[in-house]
Amino acid sequence: MRKLIAFFQRFRVFLFFALLQIISLSVYITFLAFPRFQYLTTANSVTGQIYSWENDLTKHFNLSAENTKLQEENIALRAQLPKSLMKLSNNTVKIKDSLYKQQYEYIAGEVINSTVSNRNNYFTINIGEKHGVKRLMGVFSANGVVGVIHSTSSHFSVVKSVLTKDINIDVTIEPIGLFGLLKWDGKHPARGNIAGISNDLKIPRGSKVLTRGGSGIFPKGLLVGTVDAVYAIEGEAVWDVVINFSEEYRSLQRIYVVRNLMLEEQQKIEEGIPIDKEERQ
Repeated sequence: MRKLIAFFQRFRVFLFFALLQIISLSVYITFLAFPRFQYLTTANSVTGQIYSWENDLTKHFNLSAENTKLQEENIALRAQLPKSLMKLSNNTVKIKDSLYKQQYEYIAGEVINSTVSNRNNYFTINIGEKHGVKRLMGVFSANGVVGVIHSTSSHFSVVKSVLTKDINIDVTIEPIGLFGLLKWDGKHPARGNIAGISNDLKIPRGSKVLTRGGSGIFPKGLLVGTVDAVYAIEGEAVWDVVINFSEEYRSLQRIYVVRNLMLEEQQKIEEGIPIDKEERQ
């Protein structure tokens, strides 16, 4: 106690001066409008900047969780789309969803490694057999088709992307309805080709290219890209159709794997299709 009293006695002048400064500053800010406004504005500006930094930091750490949540919501919505369902009846009245059966399910994942500059490019994704992923399942993103599952392990899978030599995904050009196979010439990761389309019909520039769904790997109607140019091939009765991919594969992150619940049934029935001897040769 004596030390405390000695302290106040020693610094009494300084402490009294500091008290007077605080009182005068408080009176100055309280009774004069402009200084008070300046003080509050500066305080609000500093506080606002701090809140802004805090918000940006929070958004950064929450971004991955929010993206995962959006993927889950997209899966639920896609599962209800007509392209994910198979119609069981031609009746016009729908009772308790008995007219449709779920045909496609979707598994969300992320690209963790990829190449786009090789002749044949593959993506590694962070989901595998434990998540229900199997070889030859289709892979797509929110923007378009990505590729087909090439190999799997328990927790990872390698995707054979559309940027490979022999991808051969069956597609259709809308609204014309022409069928062909998606190809990639190895030149640019933003452009592909469609082979096998007869040149007896004109193909408007800008036409949408969608999955046909015939192989059962993808549902019908997933976006692949748009027609950019059409060239005649000398000596052949087909077009060389150049398309712009709808997905930017150099920055691809979030993907979905397609599980066709009726693929085995389709493959089994198609095994019984007769093959001519000439075709075998």
